[in-house]
Amino acid sequence: MKTSEPSHRLSRRVLFAGAGVAGAAAVAAAALPVVPRRAEPAPTTGRPAPEKGGGYALTEHVKRYYKTARV
Repeated sequence: MKTSEPSHRLSRRVLFAGAGVAGAAAVAAAALPVVPRRAEPAPTTGRPAPEKGGGYALTEHVKRYYKTARV
């Protein structure tokens, strides 16, 4: 009695057809128009900009960071 091959094996025909579909999908996605996104305004912190440059502020967040980063 001849044993048949499992039906779950992929044939070359199915493999090349899948590759063709994937390639066509990639071409279609590349051909779609790109919709520009609106730039959202950056959130303001409510603090004025420093007069002499810099900008480092010892905030509670920074204090907590240095407290937890100690070795």
